[in-house]
Amino acid sequence: MTALLWVLIGITVVVVLGGLFLVATANRLDRLHVRTDAGWAALDASLARRAVVARAVAVVLGAPSGDELRVHGERAESASRQDREAEENELTLLLAEVDRVRLPAPLSEELTDAEHRVVIARRVHNDAVRDTLALRRRRKVRYFKLAGTAPLPEYFEIAEPAL
Repeated sequence: MTALLWVLIGITVVVVLGGLFLVATANRLDRLHVRTDAGWAALDASLARRAVVARAVAVVLGAPSGDELRVHGERAESASRQDREAEENELTLLLAEVDRVRLPAPLSEELTDAEHRVVIARRVHNDAVRDTLALRRRRKVRYFKLAGTAPLPEYFEIAEPAL
């Protein structure tokens, strides 16, 4: 009986440690999903700020080039998540063509700052997505369905402005 008891104790210890390991992995995955959501929120806020600054630049530039910039700024801000990358790329290209010397210094600095914040927020978001996807690809996460019903996070790829 003592040999059987020791085997049962050993199996119990292995099952408990394995369960704790799975719980720790599930908690880490949950934290990564929260980090990804926070990264998207920061990216969305910085993209919205850049769109507002782009519309302010459009007002300063005037009718011919400013109207197109204003329209693309509004489109980028109101685009759905699936269409957002294309609209933000268009806005980035239009902002790259703006002659910053023609703008008042505070507005030019505001535009540069908004573009820097977009670049940083995009990198933070994409880093969080990379880490989350790396953990979700592991066998133990797939076999035990530790991700639950959380959707797969997606990278946000836009052209970075020449800073």
